[in-house]
Amino acid sequence: MSDQLKVPTMEQFMAEGKQPEVLFWVGSAGSFDDRAKKITKAFVKILNKANVNFAVLGTEESCTGDIAKRAGNEFLFQMQAVMNIEVLNGYKIKKIVTCDPHSYNCLKNEYPGLGGIYEVIHHTQFIQELIKTGRLKMEGNVFNGKRITFHDPCYLGRANNEYDAPRALLNTIKADVVEMKRSKNTALCCGAGGAQMFKEPEKGDKDINVLRTEDALKTNPNIIATGCPYCNTMMTDGVKSKEKEDSVAVMDIAELIAESEDL
Repeated sequence: MSDQLKVPTMEQFMAEGKQPEVLFWVGSAGSFDDRAKKITKAFVKILNKANVNFAVLGTEESCTGDIAKRAGNEFLFQMQAVMNIEVLNGYKIKKIVTCDPHSYNCLKNEYPGLGGIYEVIHHTQFIQELIKTGRLKMEGNVFNGKRITFHDPCYLGRANNEYDAPRALLNTIKADVVEMKRSKNTALCCGAGGAQMFKEPEKGDKDINVLRTEDALKTNPNIIATGCPYCNTMMTDGVKSKEKEDSVAVMDIAELIAESEDL
């Protein structure tokens, strides 16, 4: 699959004396987690299809430091952030797109204070822009009539007030979008944010991801759509705990768009 995908690095652009239209920030999950890698590949297929002149940092990309910061290690966060900012500024990067709302929030809201000022876009916003400008034509109808519910990522929704782009994309694939009772600014966290992904749950009678999956299953969906690799993991685990993995899929919006257009 990877041999069909064009993924140039900033180093290659620099060697040719060129600047990409946008830098794709892959993020830790999208680079290392096997499930999240599929989201990365789906998004790259969309970028290739729309002829977007993009680049990645490749081995020069490090973790944004979001997880260290949320876990209380401000020192480690600043070390990671400053290192990334030096690389980004060295390449004169102006515009960044990412599939990870944690990276999105961190790059957009926390890097400026350390000297990293960029236009930062979530992949759902970027894909919506590609469709609006006619660079990506949506013609597929494999999801026509499928019931899809969208789980709002905390760092995209409540933290950055973006609720419309993901839903607009679900409408372009002709899906039947059904809202959970808790959605948009009242949406419940998947349970992974704030570095909770990497620790054991605290005492209680139910894990947050199971509670959130119950919200989703009440809409009787064929697919639970996500816009974040961490949400994807938590909702997938929730669906498994309810033994519904045969009837309910968990997919990132980039995957839905790519599959809709048979990319």
